[in-house]
Amino acid sequence: MELRNPDSVRIYSENKSEIFNNTDTVCSGDVSLEIRKSGDNLTVSVSADTTPLRYIRMYWRFDKTEKRTEAVRVYGDEWERGYGATAWRPVEAERCMPWVCAVSNGSDLSEDTNGRRTECFGVKVRPAAMCFWQYSAAGITLWLDIRCGGSGVILSGRKVKLCEMVFSEYRDITAFEALKKYYLILCDDPIFPRNKVYGANNWYYAYGKSSENDIMKDTRLLCGLCSGLDNVPYMVIDDCWELNNADAPWDVLREGFSDMKRLAGEIRKAGARPGIWFRPLADGRHVSGLDKPQHRLSRHPSYLDPSNPDVLEYAAATVRRLSAEWGYELIKHDFSTFDIFGFWGFERSSAFAEDGWSFYDRSKTSVEIILELYRTIKAAAEDNTLILGCNTIGHLVAGLAHINRTGDDTSGKEWERVRKYGVNTLAFRMLHHGAFYEADADCAALTSELDGSLAAEWLRALSVSGTPLFVSAVPELVKGETAGKLKAAYARASLQKDTLIPLDWMENTCPEVWLLNGEGIRFCWYPETGAESFNP
Repeated sequence: MELRNPDSVRIYSENKSEIFNNTDTVCSGDVSLEIRKSGDNLTVSVSADTTPLRYIRMYWRFDKTEKRTEAVRVYGDEWERGYGATAWRPVEAERCMPWVCAVSNGSDLSEDTNGRRTECFGVKVRPAAMCFWQYSAAGITLWLDIRCGGSGVILSGRKVKLCEMVFSEYRDITAFEALKKYYLILCDDPIFPRNKVYGANNWYYAYGKSSENDIMKDTRLLCGLCSGLDNVPYMVIDDCWELNNADAPWDVLREGFSDMKRLAGEIRKAGARPGIWFRPLADGRHVSGLDKPQHRLSRHPSYLDPSNPDVLEYAAATVRRLSAEWGYELIKHDFSTFDIFGFWGFERSSAFAEDGWSFYDRSKTSVEIILELYRTIKAAAEDNTLILGCNTIGHLVAGLAHINRTGDDTSGKEWERVRKYGVNTLAFRMLHHGAFYEADADCAALTSELDGSLAAEWLRALSVSGTPLFVSAVPELVKGETAGKLKAAYARASLQKDTLIPLDWMENTCPEVWLLNGEGIRFCWYPETGAESFNP
């Protein structure tokens, strides 16, 4: 359908909701809502004084020319990371699809694309609202969650541009091609690494039990496998170096680590680029020095409130230490979505915040506050330092991170987790790759607890995907044929010139049939005994 003003708008405040049919400008009390068409986009803005605003609902009723009468499937994106459930599904009126949805006929398994038609509905990156779509046979709905935490936002006279909608239609190409084209127009200013990113991260075999000696052992192994490659790999130090597991402070080291600046220098001297992980909003032990009530999220005092300027400065100071003072060339910031809202993405299908709490700054929407945190982290890093977001909201961190972890954790212990989360993420959220940032589907692990042939298959898929490759490999297992496969994977990932496209993704949440550089290829994701999703 062509982009047009909605047929109805409903505005929800903390005290009431009102429906309006005149959708150019809506005025009610101190609330003013404007919907303006600009070129191919539709912009929604709102202003208010003291009315606490919660949601805006816009609905387009299909006319006879807009209603799809043939068999279709519907795609929806995720709030933050993928959790193995991203899929093309039948029309489900109750389904909530964050940021983007698409409707398409046919199958990408068919080589004949004549008659294919894919419609895409979405918002451009970095809106000021949590946006999600619902698609039914009768029409399409866009919800804008403009709350401040779980309470109505009090704009105090501000006018806020909430989102910029883009509707597009693509004919006679596959649904994957259509969505790749569509995602490219949703972000005007992505940032990418100057060099292709690949390397090692020992999390999926060490799981936080590591030391600087272990890190250097991993680094020497990595550099040996990448010897002779023009592109230098990254050695990323994950959660393991700070005094308290996944918690502040970020300037006190645990046993086994003595000098993080010196360690970064040793990694660099060995032939790799040093990277490091941290969690900007966690302070469960109250060691940050930010102990006033306004420094803490009202929903849980273990987490810092990013709407407070003191908290943003604390996050910036930490990034400056990791980047400028210690010399790390990649900073992975993690957990912020969970720490802010108290949920993982798969736990909230629609409204992402529980009712009844607000940020310190009640005049901004949750999204405005999250965006300021992302901007602060990016601005505090040195120009040559890459930002890797993890548990960040992909539609918001676009343009504010060079790389984004687009799926939940894979595993060095459970193959089923790798299959469900890793493969699904690689297939479905590769749409973000090269459009929003470099999309990281998470690590390939080489451990004794994973089936070696299946682990090698996941390593192979990542290495030819054209996306970042990080590997968690037990050093003692990297020998013989395994060493050869890993060396070949690193060589290919150092270039990332391949194009990998899922073909059976409209029928299969764990695609097996793909195109690699235009040629058909199959992957096997299951052990001989079958899927082990149920294991009593």
